[in-house]
Amino acid sequence: METVLAEALPAFDHGPKRLHDAMRYAVLGGGKRVRPLLAFAAGEAMGAHAEQVEKVAAAVELIHAYSLVHDDMPPMDNDVLRRGRPTVHVEFDEASALLVGDALQSLAFEVLSESDASKDPASQLQMVRLLAQAAGSKGMAGGQAVDLESVGRSISLPELEFMHILKTGALIRASVQLGALCGNVRDESKQSALDHYAKCVGLAFQVVDDVLDAESSTATLGKTAGKDARQNKPTYVSLLGLAPAKALAETLRQDALKALDKFGSEATQLRELADYIIQRNH
Repeated sequence: METVLAEALPAFDHGPKRLHDAMRYAVLGGGKRVRPLLAFAAGEAMGAHAEQVEKVAAAVELIHAYSLVHDDMPPMDNDVLRRGRPTVHVEFDEASALLVGDALQSLAFEVLSESDASKDPASQLQMVRLLAQAAGSKGMAGGQAVDLESVGRSISLPELEFMHILKTGALIRASVQLGALCGNVRDESKQSALDHYAKCVGLAFQVVDDVLDAESSTATLGKTAGKDARQNKPTYVSLLGLAPAKALAETLRQDALKALDKFGSEATQLRELADYIIQRNH
């Protein structure tokens, strides 16, 4: 994945150099790569070869990277640390960070349009549409808007779930859907099962993030710990408490695994990723 991303990004020596340096800094600075992993695993479950999924996975990760750059900026979360390094607007400047996010979003669709994931133009167009919807106002961007509106006020658990289904869950769900579309298995019941799996792990990812923010250190997380409480943001921990939030994450893991009952060993990586998402420490 690192090789594919490095090749997709503009080279260091290609102008405008500062912008391209900042884009590479934002994308190639580490990270768990959960979304590409989910795309590869879903592709495997539906009979795709890894080479078919590479650019699809890269496109999803480029959207994710752009969202982190913008989320860290002063008008959003105003964070100075990401993946153990200064955030892009700190390392470069705010104007550069804004342009980095814009350019990475455009690059994601360029990469996806060049993908060999499908020989069927209609399927290729469906992939572009899925990623656009996941990134837009009915997905990740919309969830961020709800998040900003929720700071400092009391919201209900259904409202919190709605926010994170959009903000975190939409792109994770798209990762699984896009990976699955790369496969040669056309089974609606399996597609539906994968979508349910993706919804569960997407929500579980955010629940675990809230838990880690409350009980892990900045050194472990690679980003500023405890900022949700300091900014008075509603989280699963603030609404439910630490232990019930952990229990909810485990329930979501079990639901995700159950959704894969109709699969055999071809879904092993999806099962392992569900475990990893719940058990990770950063």
